[in-house]
Amino acid sequence: MTTLGDQRRPIVLLIEGEPILMMTLSDLIEEAGCEVVEAPTASKAIRILEECTDIRVVIADLDVRGSMMGPKLAGLIRDRRPPIALILTGAVKPALATIPARGVFHDKPFNNAILVRSIRSFISAKI
Repeated sequence: MTTLGDQRRPIVLLIEGEPILMMTLSDLIEEAGCEVVEAPTASKAIRILEECTDIRVVIADLDVRGSMMGPKLAGLIRDRRPPIALILTGAVKPALATIPARGVFHDKPFNNAILVRSIRSFISAKI
C-alpha cells in the first residue's frame, strides 16, 4: 500500500458519480483543509482504498455507479478498513442498520457547513 499527498493535510476519498457535484464537493473539502482523492465509481474507490493507507474519511454517494451500490460499498470499507470514517450521502436515508459505526448520513441536497463539520469531527477524533 502507498500513501498520498502532503502528510499535514488529512485525506478524504470522495465517491460521487455526478461531475458537477464532485467538483463542488472537492472544492468544499479542500477549503476545509483536506486533500481530496476522487472516485466516480465504486470500483475506482475500491482500487484507491486498496492502494492507499492514509485515507481518513470517505464520503460516499449511496447511488454511486459501479460494481456495487453505496450501502454495500460502505460495508466493504468498514470490513476492510475499520478506522476510516464514513459520510454517506443520498436522496433517501438508508435503514439505520446499514450505517456503520463511525458513520453518518447526510441528505442530498445537504448543508455545506454541516458536511464540513462532520469531516472535521472525524478528522479530529482519535482512531
